Amino acid sequence: MSGMSPSDHSDTVQLGLLMETAQTQQTLVAAALERLREHTAGLDAVVRDEIRGTLLEEMQSLHAEGQRAAAALRSLQQAANLRLTAWSLAILTFAVATPFAVAWWMLPTPAAVAALAARREALADNIALLARQGGELQLRRCGATQRLCVRVDRAAPAYGEAGDFLVVKGY
Repeated sequence: MSGMSPSDHSDTVQLGLLMETAQTQQTLVAAALERLREHTAGLDAVVRDEIRGTLLEEMQSLHAEGQRAAAALRSLQQAANLRLTAWSLAILTFAVATPFAVAWWMLPTPAAVAALAARREALADNIALLARQGGELQLRRCGATQRLCVRVDRAAPAYGEAGDFLVVKGY
């Protein structure tokens, strides 16, 4: 300091003070940056927690909506199954009832069956009587004029005064 002038000395002191102030400011800025970094890390954790919480709420809401949709689908399925069962029973009832209705309408009653059986018995008796009395004659149309002819037994004798009666074949 011996060769320094007082103004140089004052400049050096001011420069030293300025350097010291700059160093103090730099330390303060570094401390502020560190606090800002810590604060940012804290904010990052808060933001992550908020995002996680919001996401969790949304997922729970989505799960609840999915549960409601599944319940609605189950109720629709039950309604569809019930409707299908009702239609199936209706069709089955119709399919079973139709043949019975047709049979009831088309088939004769027991009284009609009994009357038909009695009529058949009477007709069978008449046929037997006719068969005994010549009902099994074999008749047909013969010749150009289509006259009525009967098959006769040629081995049997002729009857009548002129021999004009012949025995019918089979009697």
